Amino acid sequence: MAFDNVAPDLEPIVEQIRGNLAEKNRAREIGLAACRDVIRLSANSIRAVHRSDFSAAREMTGRAGGLLAEAASALDSHKDIFHAGFVHDAQKEYAEACLTLALVAGEGLPAPEDLGVEHQAYLNGLGEAVGELRRHLLDRLREGDIERCESCLGAMDEIYGALITFDYPEALTAGLRRTTDATRGILERTRGDLTVATVQKRLEDRIRDLG
Repeated sequence: MAFDNVAPDLEPIVEQIRGNLAEKNRAREIGLAACRDVIRLSANSIRAVHRSDFSAAREMTGRAGGLLAEAASALDSHKDIFHAGFVHDAQKEYAEACLTLALVAGEGLPAPEDLGVEHQAYLNGLGEAVGELRRHLLDRLREGDIERCESCLGAMDEIYGALITFDYPEALTAGLRRTTDATRGILERTRGDLTVATVQKRLEDRIRDLG
């Protein structure tokens, strides 16, 4: 082979690769920007839920869902970038926000297909929603609403019971085992807090009745 023939053959190959990478980078930038906004909107939606401003929470999760769809569309031809991790993180935060809203507002739980998120992101978001339920429970506990707290603890227990049934490799579940372990810790602390508060309230009621 004559080496003086390399340049004419190499140039179109390099340019094709350069064009592909440039296109991939543009798609990545679109996806990254959208996912950053999804995470921000999801966090703000959860804050609105804790203020009982469900209308604002729904508006923000609606916008976040639209941005996730835009990211998925931009990365449709670049699955390697789609699965790089940042889309999963955004989907997880979005799922957490939507599930927290549904649980606290007493609405039916949306399925992964309803949210347009992958199953792994949904399950991890569901686990992280337990932490938000703990916050909601503690808020109600300070108000003395024991019945609401017990209902909330029951929901947390059911979620944990569902998550522990997914005994698959971490690579397949995107770290679900760690999420489940954290959920168990949150559940145990919350059960302890509620038990102490319930016993204390009963004692106070008893003392008041005797008085």
